[in-house]
Amino acid sequence: MLRVKVRDLGHGPVSTDGVVRADDPALEGVGSGLSEPVRVSGSLQETQQGAFFWRGHLHTVFGGSCRRCLEAVNTPLDEDVDILFSGDPDLAEDPSVYPVDPHADTVDLLPAIREELVLRAPALPLCRE
Repeated sequence: MLRVKVRDLGHGPVSTDGVVRADDPALEGVGSGLSEPVRVSGSLQETQQGAFFWRGHLHTVFGGSCRRCLEAVNTPLDEDVDILFSGDPDLAEDPSVYPVDPHADTVDLLPAIREELVLRAPALPLCRE
């Protein structure tokens, strides 16, 4: 569940576990390409300032070719992420804050997950030879 209804957050943090296919259109163009689905786990909660904080974990494997020998290389990604979503116009220019409409009835994690994958995508890999 990577889309959370804001009203559900009134009862406390909401678990956000899901799997996003590697060929999901929302992940198009991510890094050197995903060779496995993205497994997502975490928890979303509302903050006192009317923002939303997601603490999560991303696991996937990026596939590519060695930049020296062109052999196939898989690079795992297994990382914790902390993401703040806010509708505060004063934070709109902050690159570490993901915008959310202050009147939204859902928080969609997928665009932020995509951006986090882009930031964490490995450079052109090298094989171990």
